[in-house]
Amino acid sequence: AEARAAHDERATMASRSSRVGGRNPEQAGQAAWLATEKVNAELFTLTYGAIVRQVLHDYEDCVEEVNKKLDSMGHNIGCRLVEDFLAKTNTQRCGDFRDTAEVVAKVALRMFLGISASVTGWNAEGTACVVVLETNPLAEFVELPEQYRALSYCQMLCGVIRGALEMVNMRVECDFSKDTLRGDDGFELRLKLLEVMPEVYPFDD
Repeated sequence: AEARAAHDERATMASRSSRVGGRNPEQAGQAAWLATEKVNAELFTLTYGAIVRQVLHDYEDCVEEVNKKLDSMGHNIGCRLVEDFLAKTNTQRCGDFRDTAEVVAKVALRMFLGISASVTGWNAEGTACVVVLETNPLAEFVELPEQYRALSYCQMLCGVIRGALEMVNMRVECDFSKDTLRGDDGFELRLKLLEVMPEVYPFDD
């Protein structure tokens, strides 16, 4: 029953996803950001940090397991967040994965994190790209000790994107290809489409 309910919910989300109609993504992202209730940025950052510290404690500083747990937590959030996103942005179905990546970068990230991002580095098949973040509020005030250099501190964001896209029938990989906390010169997400899942309709013929 739970599996059927998940299929039904995904079908509903897919029928409404995910290209913003009537406006370009930048305009839609800005409009969604202005219409979203704001949370104090410093409180948001500190709250996320507290979550990461608790997971580190729970998994006794096993960084590999912590990365997996943060991703799983984000996936669960993304599965639920997508409905709010679709309702508030009045989106339409994306034409392809390129459109989807643009909506993620310029609408979703703007709406929920207040940040700007761009999409680059497409492969020839149009199934993989890089999302370049101009800023990353999750990592403000953060400096990782040497023992946590392998920690993907913001991995929850990758899970959110995976979960949200899964609800609109796109199974993807998402991870940080660049991470300032690991010594890189910025934050970049690698996004790769693995499968466009068939739509599951909530009612049989």
